[in-house]
Amino acid sequence: MIKPLNDLNPGESGIVREIKGGQGLINRLNALGIITGKKITKIDSMLMRGPTTIRVNRTKIAIGFGMAGKIFIEVNKRT
Repeated sequence: MIKPLNDLNPGESGIVREIKGGQGLINRLNALGIITGKKITKIDSMLMRGPTTIRVNRTKIAIGFGMAGKIFIEVNKRT
């Protein structure tokens, strides 16, 4: 199932399948290590459109709500 990063629950992980944004946003996310095909895990998010904390490789990154909504993740099924 593919859904925006904002819709993941804390602890869920998946593979980045698409970034819907302009070249500036894509470049910014690439600089943070968020690229298509990369596994990321949602760690936490603040209430009411606050920042979202994710783990990429072994690095924690906080990104804004709007940015997180443009990152589409193929969610790994829990077993």
